[in-house]
Amino acid sequence: MDLNALAVALAPHILELIAGLLSAVIGWAAMAAKRKWGLDVEARHREALHSALMTGARMALDRALSPASAADLAIGYARASVPDAIKALRPSSEVLV
Repeated sequence: MDLNALAVALAPHILELIAGLLSAVIGWAAMAAKRKWGLDVEARHREALHSALMTGARMALDRALSPASAADLAIGYARASVPDAIKALRPSSEVLV
C-alpha cells in the first residue's frame, strides 16, 4: 500500500475527527460566551437594584420615616424603578428588607 492510497483511505476519518474537534471548540466557545455575558447582565441587574434601594433609602432618611416605613418606601421605589432587575434576580422580600 503506497502513501497515496493510505491518505485516500484515511481522509474520511480525518475529516470526521476535524469536524468533531470543531464542534467541541464551538460548543465550548458558546458556553464561555453565555457564562460571561450572563454574568455581566446579572451584575448590571445587581448594580441597578442596589442603586434603586439606596436612592429609596436616601429618600426615606430625608423624610425621617420610621424603619418599617423607610423599608417600604425603599422597596417600593426599587420595584417601580428597576422591575426588570427584580424580575431577573427574584430576591425574596426578606432579602429586599
